[in-house]
Amino acid sequence: MVKSKPNILLILTDDLGYSDLGCYGGEINTPNLDQLAKDGLRFTQFYNSARCCPSRASLLTGLYPHQAGIGLMDEDRETPGYRGYLKEQSVTLAEVLREGGYHTYLSGKWHVGKHMPIERGFDDFYGLLGGFASFWDKKNYVRLPEDRPQRSYAEGEFYATDAITDHALDFIEESRSEEQPYFLYLAYNAPHFPLQAPKEDIKKYEKLYEKGWDKIREERLERMKQLQEVDEEMQLPPRSEYWDRDRNISGVNPAWETIDPDRKKDLVRRMAIYAAMVDRMDQNVGRVIENLREHNELENTLILFCSDNGACAEWDPWGFDDWQTTSNILHRKEDLERMGGPETYHSYGSGWANACSTPLRMYKHYSHEGGISTPLIVHWPAEVERNGEIDHRPGHFIDFMATFVDITGSQYPDEYQGNKIPPMEGESLLPVFKGETTDTRTLCFEHEEHCAIRQGEWKLVKIKEREWELFNMNNDRTEMNNVANDYPELVEKMKATWKEWAEKTDVYPRVKLEN
Repeated sequence: MVKSKPNILLILTDDLGYSDLGCYGGEINTPNLDQLAKDGLRFTQFYNSARCCPSRASLLTGLYPHQAGIGLMDEDRETPGYRGYLKEQSVTLAEVLREGGYHTYLSGKWHVGKHMPIERGFDDFYGLLGGFASFWDKKNYVRLPEDRPQRSYAEGEFYATDAITDHALDFIEESRSEEQPYFLYLAYNAPHFPLQAPKEDIKKYEKLYEKGWDKIREERLERMKQLQEVDEEMQLPPRSEYWDRDRNISGVNPAWETIDPDRKKDLVRRMAIYAAMVDRMDQNVGRVIENLREHNELENTLILFCSDNGACAEWDPWGFDDWQTTSNILHRKEDLERMGGPETYHSYGSGWANACSTPLRMYKHYSHEGGISTPLIVHWPAEVERNGEIDHRPGHFIDFMATFVDITGSQYPDEYQGNKIPPMEGESLLPVFKGETTDTRTLCFEHEEHCAIRQGEWKLVKIKEREWELFNMNNDRTEMNNVANDYPELVEKMKATWKEWAEKTDVYPRVKLEN
């Protein structure tokens, strides 16, 4: 435990690509997060659980998502690892920290099932209980408990990212009045679809993406090399594959130069809206940082920023305009200007998702690096003095619980409401924050039968329908050189370890273990 309990601000963004932020090589304007990175610490191999619900379950409980009951999404599949809600055999960060003397707040997205945030340890909540909704429609966003004060917005003034920040600042102010440390989980639903953003933010990016996703990928990789986040010798991998929602149709993202001019204009607009959503999110992070600075609280506030999964490729290079049918509309002429407004609904497709995952392979849903890798920024001047440094050691969302317990002196219980709960799966990141030597980790993954195990420099990974592949992460982070045939004994040993993990964490019986 550190000398005095810090405030804790855990910022989670939704479907953000690995290299979208400026400090990770992206071209999107993110000065506030870039400054946090400059004054703090960046991780290059930090992992989530490949998709919204499982990642949030891991982040909140310090367990693998299946142990917490959310191995898939929020539907109940009636097996222990896939109940679709946080099980009673788990305890949340909010429950642990509240017992440790913290106010606990959540502003943003919940999406971990039927038990409401205030039933799982949060004193106050404002935001979205489900997975996604219009950013322009305030009726989708609720305040809990219902009798607590909330902001009112005039017609046309509401935008979700701004409103989530408004309420977060209200929560912080409330905590100040009682002179009690707080844990604020600031869970933005941007830049998850529907792609919607204020016109003034979209305008910044109207021309930028006309160069196309191939050029964007090249430029991002070059900046990442300049930032020393990747090896100077790293080569840009081929464009990634994609599958439709039912996995009946698959292909490879096309070269930008082969695309019809009208289609290019439509795709440029989609990516411009997405970039505007990231830009607006960064502006709002800046509002929170400035508030902490004005109150002399920035020094002893632990700020962590991360994304719940990789970039969203759903479900082909063109994106969709209807979630139910996943059908695409080709927007032309005046219709392009309306894209991103209150009456519109878009995703940006697998081609741009591939660019946002640069230089990594695959995207959200998958256990390849592009699906499970998150940017992680750590800023805590009182304790973390590695200003501007980059740490390449692997870590995982399961580590947040152990870290917060360590730095606050809170107690992780053996049981919750009479139910025995598993011990924390993660490890405290405090030694890593301080640059100390740490042991080699073993981390495991499964989502929709896309599986992986990471042990030191080695990673064994498979796409649902395919055989396991083996990659050396020290020299092949882009997962291009499968060496499984060269190390058959290692493959079998790692598969056995993964199966033991799957048995322990309730991946079985839904996922077959014979593969």
